[in-house]
Amino acid sequence: MTDTKSNGDKASGNVRVTVWVRGRVQGVGFRWWTRARALELGLTGWARNTHDGRVEVVAEGPREACVKLLELLRGCDTPGRVDGVVERWSEARGSLGGFVER
Repeated sequence: MTDTKSNGDKASGNVRVTVWVRGRVQGVGFRWWTRARALELGLTGWARNTHDGRVEVVAEGPREACVKLLELLRGCDTPGRVDGVVERWSEARGSLGGFVER
């Protein structure tokens, strides 16, 4: 049996996920709610409104925590109404501190 963590398995390391959420997600406390969930999961990053009505979320941390945040963003307990979520995964940059609303 091989311990993948000791072999540098990237799945167990930190990652960055950039997420675009569309629907009725501006002016309903969505960024605040996202920040609270991200902090509970130990993630760093930010959430901001975009000019086209979406919310963009950038989060870094353990892959499992990022996946959980995505599940929450797609869930039915968010403020407002989520019509769609698009995600892009990349390597963590390590340059983020805390989690802020922009």
